[in-house]
Amino acid sequence: MEKRSNVLMQKYEVGRVLGQGNFAKVYHGRDIKSGQSVAIKVINKEKVMITDMVNQTKREISVMGLIKHPNIVQLYEVMATKSKIFLVLEFVKGGELFNKVAKGRLRENVARKYFQQLIDAVDLCHSRGVYHRDLKLENLLLDEDGNLKVSDFGLSALAESKQQDDLLHTTCGTPAYVAPEVICRKGYNGEKADIWSCGVILFILLAGHLPFHSSNLMEMYRKIMKAEYRCPSWFPQEVRKLLSRILDPNPHTRISIAKIKQHSWFKRGFESRNEKHTPGEFQATLPIPNPNPNHVVLDHTPEEKQEMEKHSPTYLNAFDIISLSTGFDLSGLFVSLDQKEEVQFTSVQPRSAITGKFEEIARNLKLEVTIEGGTRMVLKGSHEGGGNVIGFGALSIDVAVYEITSSFHLIEMKRSSGNVIEYQNMLRQQIRPALEEIVWSWQGEQNNRSEIAL
Repeated sequence: MEKRSNVLMQKYEVGRVLGQGNFAKVYHGRDIKSGQSVAIKVINKEKVMITDMVNQTKREISVMGLIKHPNIVQLYEVMATKSKIFLVLEFVKGGELFNKVAKGRLRENVARKYFQQLIDAVDLCHSRGVYHRDLKLENLLLDEDGNLKVSDFGLSALAESKQQDDLLHTTCGTPAYVAPEVICRKGYNGEKADIWSCGVILFILLAGHLPFHSSNLMEMYRKIMKAEYRCPSWFPQEVRKLLSRILDPNPHTRISIAKIKQHSWFKRGFESRNEKHTPGEFQATLPIPNPNPNHVVLDHTPEEKQEMEKHSPTYLNAFDIISLSTGFDLSGLFVSLDQKEEVQFTSVQPRSAITGKFEEIARNLKLEVTIEGGTRMVLKGSHEGGGNVIGFGALSIDVAVYEITSSFHLIEMKRSSGNVIEYQNMLRQQIRPALEEIVWSWQGEQNNRSEIAL
């Protein structure tokens, strides 16, 4: 098939540049099948490694896989080759909220709508243990219907980032929006710091200017530390009281999001679009809409669906998917498949087809098959070796099948016992060729599909 320089992975047409950063470019794209516009963020792996941004890049992608809300820019898909990472994102064409406010302050009802959508989105983030840490007008986009979309989770933190004092310690954010406790560098609560930034945004929407401003940075920090600001005369009394609770320099007494949502001014016309899950119900998986290059959505027969429900699948969280996704090896250590003790591949075949293929391979190699819990298989050779045509003795191979979506699986295969050299020979000569018809992509290998020159 002829390679086309403006087509990514046979799925997206890539168009004009929308923006550019130090190690990434954002392009306008179009889903070839649906015609839907998308934004494609292309990250240069080499630059990420040189600038020591590996963890930040992983965190940004992981966070976006954890949160799904109508007022948050959605991550549709992650793809990668050895040199680039491609994030397929929701295309938001209304521009930054900053550009709207730059033309003048907003009407009270319009400002309230944006503030409601912001608080609802941030509330969901916090419920997932995600703290944005860089909420500002430039990171709030508007869609074609005038709805707010929170973007840019590059400085976000997860609950796991907290230290022993249960606080975050990295000083980050934009000075005019940053909370007093972040400036102090003594540790801060991510939720309360985000709430402060939301208060600054509300003030700007209604006033048309920043609450804390000075040409001298230290003077601006002094004002922030003391919460020294003045509300314009047109601010309603309810808003003044709400802002005094949000822009409270003491994080311990600062209002919570739950209390903001109960405030009389906030509640007018508010309808939450949050779909929260109670602990234990939420499974964080990175959305991968349809990895099939021919755009074929594989459906399951009723029998297959019954079988899948019977053996509850093992789900991977966002971090697992990021670390195992095709080519996403930011360490730069791409080990040859033949040298690995453990190999992974992805498949767009149903679970029954995958397990059936391994059973067929085991029969051909005269290996015993044991299925454990519906998600794990063990292929084991004969101890005596007499009946085993390949003479592998006590070789044992573990196979785990993880469901990412109903038609997209990750399969992990590793040697648990037996001779290493014999295992590698069998993997190369018998197992891998037999698996080719169900493999979508081998993990950690150079992607053999065309890579666009971006």
